[in-house]
Amino acid sequence: MSAAADMEFCRAAIRTGSLSFHAASKLLPNRVRDPAYVLYAFCRLADDAVDEGHHPSAAVLHLQERLDRAYAGQPFDDPVDRAFARLVAQYDMPRALPEALLEGLAWDAEGRQCPTFSDVLSYSARVASVVGVMMCVLMGVRDRHRLARACDLGLAMQLTNIARDVGEDARNGRFYLPHDWFENAGLRRDAFLRRPALSPEVQALVARLLAEADKLYLRAEPGIAALPLDCRTGIFAARHIYAAIGTALRAQGCNSIGLRARTTSATKLRLLAWSGLRAGTSVLQPGMATLYAPPRPEVAFLVQAAAVDAGEFRRSDALIDVLTRLRQQDDLARP
Repeated sequence: MSAAADMEFCRAAIRTGSLSFHAASKLLPNRVRDPAYVLYAFCRLADDAVDEGHHPSAAVLHLQERLDRAYAGQPFDDPVDRAFARLVAQYDMPRALPEALLEGLAWDAEGRQCPTFSDVLSYSARVASVVGVMMCVLMGVRDRHRLARACDLGLAMQLTNIARDVGEDARNGRFYLPHDWFENAGLRRDAFLRRPALSPEVQALVARLLAEADKLYLRAEPGIAALPLDCRTGIFAARHIYAAIGTALRAQGCNSIGLRARTTSATKLRLLAWSGLRAGTSVLQPGMATLYAPPRPEVAFLVQAAAVDAGEFRRSDALIDVLTRLRQQDDLARP
């Protein structure tokens, strides 16, 4: 298969996989848009294999092998893997970044829980902020300040996703709200997972999570204004379209149990136009201190991995441990 055919496969994956990301990606310059499609296809298909497959442990272990082969320049005979291997070589993608995604998916596969809000952010760093950092690499952005703000945007988007999908996740046996928030509201997680039900307490927790996301969207904005000019519209669009999901969720009373918040095509078009205006008028002021705020501790390792002065790659002990546990689980599950 040709590189052009592999790229078309990745484009098709994003057209059917994420309407929000697809809409925002149209505003990225060609030099970033096509590798972004490859990146999205690799991340999305890996996530689907863990979430939707019957053997999530095996799916994570297979992803590890896919990464090993892509970084060795010997990808599997698959359009996404071939395209991702080319991306890795062309952009010198730090291996610690897709390894972080692998760790997040491994947490899902072993059913890791989130006792505190910091734990939710640590999970979000691995499944969402890492994508923002990899996007920065594609744009040629490798300084710590803009990388930290990209992490903020990824955290905000993932918190929005979690707030929108509380009911759906619970029906699938997943729970991403901080346990201590839930317990302090007088709710029982085991009972909620057995029968997800809307209540004023759950609505308040969804609203609280959206408020945390809003703080991170605002914290991310100076970083978007500091991106290359031809990239700002697309990233502003992603920021506003995702935040609009939160707006829609609030409009339905923070009910993410029986309803799924969506944005209309008209809303997306309006936000795309607004993003173009913001990209052209946003000027980074020297006094915008938020740009220079240190990264949240949960994402600091991603900034370190992608910064221009990053050290040599070494697989983390935490990832080695979780992969070992999954390998043991997979061995036990085999007949």
